Amino acid sequence: MERPLRLGIAGLGTVGTGVIKMIQNNGALIEARTGRKVTISAVSARSRDKDRGVNLAKYAWEDDPVAMAKRDDVDVFVELMGGSDGPAKTSTEAAIAAGKDVVTANKALLALYGQELAEAAEDNNLVLRFEAAVAGGIPIIKSLTEGLAGNQITRIMGVMNGTCNYILTRMGNAGLTYEEAFAEADGLGYLEADPQLDVGGIDAGHKLALLSSVAFGTKVDFSGISLEGIGAVTIEDINRAADLGFKIKLLGVARMTARGLEQRMSPCLVPASSPLGQLEGGTNMVVVEGDHVGQIVLRGAGAGEGPTASAVLSDICDIARDIRISTFGQRANTLKAAPPASAASAARYYIRMTLNDKPGALAKIATVLGDNGISIDRMRQYDHPDEAAPVLIVTHKAAQPALQEALAALPQTGVLMSAPVALRIEDV
Repeated sequence: MERPLRLGIAGLGTVGTGVIKMIQNNGALIEARTGRKVTISAVSARSRDKDRGVNLAKYAWEDDPVAMAKRDDVDVFVELMGGSDGPAKTSTEAAIAAGKDVVTANKALLALYGQELAEAAEDNNLVLRFEAAVAGGIPIIKSLTEGLAGNQITRIMGVMNGTCNYILTRMGNAGLTYEEAFAEADGLGYLEADPQLDVGGIDAGHKLALLSSVAFGTKVDFSGISLEGIGAVTIEDINRAADLGFKIKLLGVARMTARGLEQRMSPCLVPASSPLGQLEGGTNMVVVEGDHVGQIVLRGAGAGEGPTASAVLSDICDIARDIRISTFGQRANTLKAAPPASAASAARYYIRMTLNDKPGALAKIATVLGDNGISIDRMRQYDHPDEAAPVLIVTHKAAQPALQEALAALPQTGVLMSAPVALRIEDV
């Protein structure tokens, strides 16, 4: 009989305890499906005495995750501590140096150091897998590396931070301000210890960088992402977008262009009737477009004990089956460095502004847009009790540089009462 696959699990938070529960509860099922028993040899966390709601008595305890990564009775090092540096990085490096396969849920670590860690693992004929690092329980990494391996990926986009989607959904459905929805999400424990990781788009940006690498065969480049969070989105924008048949989402989009790799994470408008527009609450969605398969939509829980632990186990099961896939879908030393490219593709834009309600004001706005090659598709003016006139414009497709020049010129008209707000409309 084949020797069991022995795990060392570093990090016993929500995900770590979830993995242990799955192995304890579904061990026979895992063995039946993989043909190999999966066991836990040792665990490591900051506090030994904390009650985690799971029996750890039969596992060896290591205070130091590096020591656990080097144990002779550990075949796979499971890194669930989080953090881009510190123990997560040093213990992962130690595991690879000791000849251990690695499974991680750590998007920040891989977004910053994924290239060097992948090269080190592959140079030693080891695997480094990270299904749980992107979009929780959605099997997006497997889909790209296996199911869609024969396709040239043309675009990948998605809602990849459940907290942001929850906030934007609550603003739209309950009429909450951003501040009120943020406080509600915080009270429910949805926010990271540093909330900016969520609402600033950093967490989702890490995920997008990893997806881009797999989709386009490029080195991970988090620094090349155009990053904008949801902090500036107002309830007024939520309501006005809805009036026009759109929803606002924190949307990650990546595509390879002639100029380089375009990666952006920013609030965008999507059609309310589209799959992304109908996405509610803390759910994630990733949309992949391939040259032969067309559009594939994957939707599911983007976080939480069960979904993330399930993704971790999927990688462990692959190792138990002796399925050994390169970290980013092809050998790390073949990945190309792609120059970052701004959003060169033309798009429609939503523009909200408040004008001084006097004759010729709209004409001046239209002239500035026209002078920059931007034509108006739709325009809406709302009733107002005073001289401040709310105006919405939806443009035809325009290049981003032209839009930026127009926005810079608009204050010179003398009719704006506040800075205009412009959001890209993404066709889905």
